[in-house]
Amino acid sequence: MTSLIRATAAGGALLAATALLAAGPAQAAPAATRGGDYLFLTVTKGDSRSSDTRGTLLLCDPPQGHTHAAEACAELDTVGGDITRIAPPKDAMCPMLYAPVTAQARGEWNGRPIEYRETFSNSCVMAARTGPVFALDG
Repeated sequence: MTSLIRATAAGGALLAATALLAAGPAQAAPAATRGGDYLFLTVTKGDSRSSDTRGTLLLCDPPQGHTHAAEACAELDTVGGDITRIAPPKDAMCPMLYAPVTAQARGEWNGRPIEYRETFSNSCVMAARTGPVFALDG
């Protein structure tokens, strides 16, 4: 009976080892799930009924997502991911034209969730207040 128990235990161990080998090598998790900084950015032109929305996923290690990703990541790094703390340039001059744009960001920065949404009177004001973060047009 002891030999039967040993044979069953050895067979079970062999079966488990075979299952692990058949599963193949472990795959690394995508960068966004490993704790990197990322934001899903959208810019909507017009009022809330508008369908003119552009969006991208901004990743910062390495910077990618739009043509100004490196600058956007550097700016966000300076303010700890808090878009409301981006300092507008002193020499920004925008027309007093009402053509609303809504900027929205959702994601994670330094391990904490980011939720941002603001409507600006026009795209010039948005660019002056958010720097390269929402520069999705290139």
